[in-house]
Amino acid sequence: MPHDVSLISTVAAALGLALVFGFLTTKLKLPALVGYMLAGIVIGPATPGFVADVDVASQLAEIGVMLLMFGVGLHFSLDDLLAVRRIALPGAVVQMAVATALGAGIATYWGWTLGGALVFGLSLSVASTVVLLKALESRGALESVNGRIAVGWLVVEDLATVVVLVLLPPLAGVLGGKDAADASTNLPRVVFVTLGLVATFMVLMLVVGRRVFPWLLWQVARTASRELFTLCVISAAVSIAYASARLFGVSFALGAFFAGMVMRESALSHRAAEETLPLRDAFAVLFFVSVGMLFQPAVVFERPWQLAAVVAIILLGKTLAAALLVLAFRYPLNTALTVSASLAQIGEFSFILAALGVSLGLLPADGQSLIVAGALISIALNPLVFRVVDPVSNWIRSRSNFARMMDRRGDPLGELPSTVDPQQISGQVVLVGFGRVGRRIAEKLGANDVPFIVVEENREIVERLRKRGIPAVSGDASDAEVLVQAHIARAGALVIATPDALHVRQMVEIARTLNPRIAVAVRTHSDEEAARLIKENVGKVFHGESELASGMARYVLGQLRPSPQMRDSALAPRAADMHK
Repeated sequence: MPHDVSLISTVAAALGLALVFGFLTTKLKLPALVGYMLAGIVIGPATPGFVADVDVASQLAEIGVMLLMFGVGLHFSLDDLLAVRRIALPGAVVQMAVATALGAGIATYWGWTLGGALVFGLSLSVASTVVLLKALESRGALESVNGRIAVGWLVVEDLATVVVLVLLPPLAGVLGGKDAADASTNLPRVVFVTLGLVATFMVLMLVVGRRVFPWLLWQVARTASRELFTLCVISAAVSIAYASARLFGVSFALGAFFAGMVMRESALSHRAAEETLPLRDAFAVLFFVSVGMLFQPAVVFERPWQLAAVVAIILLGKTLAAALLVLAFRYPLNTALTVSASLAQIGEFSFILAALGVSLGLLPADGQSLIVAGALISIALNPLVFRVVDPVSNWIRSRSNFARMMDRRGDPLGELPSTVDPQQISGQVVLVGFGRVGRRIAEKLGANDVPFIVVEENREIVERLRKRGIPAVSGDASDAEVLVQAHIARAGALVIATPDALHVRQMVEIARTLNPRIAVAVRTHSDEEAARLIKENVGKVFHGESELASGMARYVLGQLRPSPQMRDSALAPRAADMHK
């Protein structure tokens, strides 16, 4: 053909082989993303046969990162980010420092320069947001407290990495690399300008963007054109991400994340997330294929012990540091293990740091190969790490009195205060989760003088509720001791307003064991989850965004104060009724 078809050939080969290898790895009970990366190795420059365009593949992967981060922003409000700041901010900073020290220490032992060791350590310290999102989505935990902490943690890591990427070139000469045009003499000015640009971007998005973009989305939706609506969402994600990188020096991923956060202020955010999901999934596949294309198989045979050390830092060093930090903030063991599993991999920012380090003469080429190989192995193992979180958590609790005491007894927020009015712990509603939906349900219950107790994993939320005089218990509601503290045995209803699909059945089983006649209302996000929960007979299942909280509240009020009117209003059209 007379024109260049490298884009078409790259997309065709990447998607076609990703389908084949993804299908085969799934049949072998392995994560599909392992197959996607194998497809990248096959079409990469390190293997014989057809070689796809690496530059084209990397740009397609960048679009995938933008769309995925935009999707996260659509489900992650500013309130969610602020709610986890006490743990995410210091946790991410300390964890990055520990991982950087481990990586730099071992690189120094190998004889690398200070600059090369520092870049190497930093590359191992920052996890892949894309991999985290896929893992949380597959577990239905993206909007759980654990998921919000993990995402907030990685947002802080992304912000810190953006600053590092800007400061590294002027510091290259000092660190033993190529001279960076005497920029090191202007380092204070560079730092000031960088932080100023990032702060300006965040203020513009959170102050101006929160008003402009939801209004724009609503205007397009009024045209009743589905194509225009989807185009508006996609163009907003990609355009804002690109503009943020060009004008403010912010990464594509971070720009797209904030674009999604401000778009969430629109009532149409749920529709925007659903309609862009197929495109996000397709480009996510291209991201994993591009990771495989960067892999150099020879490094496995030429430097096996160095590669083993890299993998050990990623899977053990980072995770152990993160777990200890989360426990130090007195969060439950399950939260500590979930956050640490989220960080047990590296990805896109690691590649960017490594490439910049090589271009500045700081990082040797072997270091870049080790980083890519470590990323490939850690990404492939990450779904398996997530799978063992619950078994390991249960195993530790069953064999360690200290672990059980750490989760419950030593935590003053884990027990209901003795000053709670006895009338509030008889016939009350146990409300699991105090996010956007949970807050609206609580308002409805309070307006009808129905007592309720909140069970919430986020300690900061529990502290705020208690200051307002609202009974609240900190902990995981799938733990029987937590529900006992909420006096589930005397409750009139259990309302699960948190989208923790994995533990709903366990919560309901515990509640019905202690209180067989309790009414149950459950929130879910997808048709698949709703169908599964209905089949498992967990109670009345509510699905959707519009009037979700009102429908759940009406149902609970109807169960606690039965009347013909209440019974009729409980049968909302958006609720999938499975209650006996």
